[in-house]
Amino acid sequence: MLLDHEECQLVLVDYQARLMPAIHDAEAVLRNAMRLAQMAQLFEVPAWATEQNPERLGENPSELKALCRQTLAKMHFGGCADGLAELLRPAPRQGGNARSLPKHLQKAPAAERGTIVLAGCEAHVCLLQTALELIELEFDLWVVTDACGSRTERNRDAAYDRLAAAGAELVTTEMVAFEWLRTAEHPMFKQVQALIK
Repeated sequence: MLLDHEECQLVLVDYQARLMPAIHDAEAVLRNAMRLAQMAQLFEVPAWATEQNPERLGENPSELKALCRQTLAKMHFGGCADGLAELLRPAPRQGGNARSLPKHLQKAPAAERGTIVLAGCEAHVCLLQTALELIELEFDLWVVTDACGSRTERNRDAAYDRLAAAGAELVTTEMVAFEWLRTAEHPMFKQVQALIK
């Protein structure tokens, strides 16, 4: 029931230049996304990002992109159709023999890090659709609510209701921080504490 940093990957959805000015409480949302990315780097948690139609909506902030392994440009609202699932769960090496199951009977391999910590904008569109796709692909999903936003609180809150009903865990940036730490004796404690103050 607690997050384990060794089992996690972080996905940050669409904190883009032309989108963020319209997001309710955008400054706090982006600040928490940066904290998540910085904590992921401290704990060696793989971090990924997406950008929705970046030619039209601009890019994510360069300091956020620098903390991610890759930023995936997408046109679908959900990230999986444009390759996010393959980043999170790389294809197994090819091999096999005559006894291998036909492709349509093979189950997708479990990700080495099957817990996804997800945050982004807009909560009721790109974040929601990406989250539902990841749940369908059998990832454990944790949505960081204070690092998510929509243009209106009503849309954002409706997304949280739907995500909770679909099986996502709703958490905050500080919950992620202290669950990844687990103890005040953790060697990263002071660095994490400095990030969340």
